[in-house]
Amino acid sequence: MTGEQTKKATPRPSISVIVPVRAVDEEFLVCLRSLRALDPAPLEILLVLDGCPEEVPKGEKGDREVRVIRLPESEGPARARNQGAAKARGVVLFFLDADVAVRRDAIERVGRAFQGEEAPDALFGCYDDTPEKPGVPSQYRNLLHHYTHLNGNEEASTFWAGCGAVRQDVFLELGGFEERYARPSIEDIELGYRMKRAGRRIRLLKALRVTHLKRWGFFQMLRTDLFDRAVPWTRLILRDRRFVNDLNLSASNRISVAAMGILTLTGIAAPWAPVLAVGSMTALLVLMVVNAPLLRFFVQKRGGAFAIRTVPLLGLYYLCCGLGFFLGIFQHVTRPDQEHMQQEAS
Repeated sequence: MTGEQTKKATPRPSISVIVPVRAVDEEFLVCLRSLRALDPAPLEILLVLDGCPEEVPKGEKGDREVRVIRLPESEGPARARNQGAAKARGVVLFFLDADVAVRRDAIERVGRAFQGEEAPDALFGCYDDTPEKPGVPSQYRNLLHHYTHLNGNEEASTFWAGCGAVRQDVFLELGGFEERYARPSIEDIELGYRMKRAGRRIRLLKALRVTHLKRWGFFQMLRTDLFDRAVPWTRLILRDRRFVNDLNLSASNRISVAAMGILTLTGIAAPWAPVLAVGSMTALLVLMVVNAPLLRFFVQKRGGAFAIRTVPLLGLYYLCCGLGFFLGIFQHVTRPDQEHMQQEAS
């Protein structure tokens, strides 16, 4: 029997969709409509209400029903996903955020990817290039995520739970998501690191796409980049001693962080030492050259004016990454007894 025949003969695994829900808001209702439109349908849809007191609206006649799991207090998406996984009946756990709209064929794509002898232990998709909310911060943020995953290695080095699936037996064997991340943070990345350390395969399935519905604010974006991503991710890297050239840790990102650091420091000191202006200009040139492919992508998607307006946001992003790196090292040294950054729920 050929490999293709073997793949066709392998049954599609049953799939449980799990969504942690903080609020029954406009974004979640769009997400829910997209879940009820999935074709083929998953085995079940589990909505884990993470301290959310509201009721999930009933569907129209003929809509698929959902199972609701209600947690009395909000303890973060990691715990909510774990609670959903504990009650799931599917062979594959398909995690989705409550602020994404999933495409109708998502179950077909996930099921097909887990067929055959070469199937991975986990996979994840990406945001598409049509983010829902207007405004430069929201459009920039979601297109940056789309670009990063679009150019990532298909044999992935980590995991993403915004649109990610994992075999239930692997998930339970590894203990699920780390629940000490009480805010949306890097709990999915941390799980991905444990999967790779255990010799498990993770695939980036670029054709599996969701539309992000979230509206990003400027200061919310800075807080997320610094305290929910850069600091805990640095601590995770130091814990695992795992520094890969992929996604947000690619060589171009590391060069950009260094260039933005030099640009900031020389820019501050230049009034007292004008010769440092040369360093500032050089660092800015390096930053623009390294990020030229990304800026061309922004031009293609939203035009030149939009691309120009993203440059300061991109610089702030790399600055947050650099600051987070040093803060993460400081916390790692001063609090070596803590494996993860302890976060308080918002």
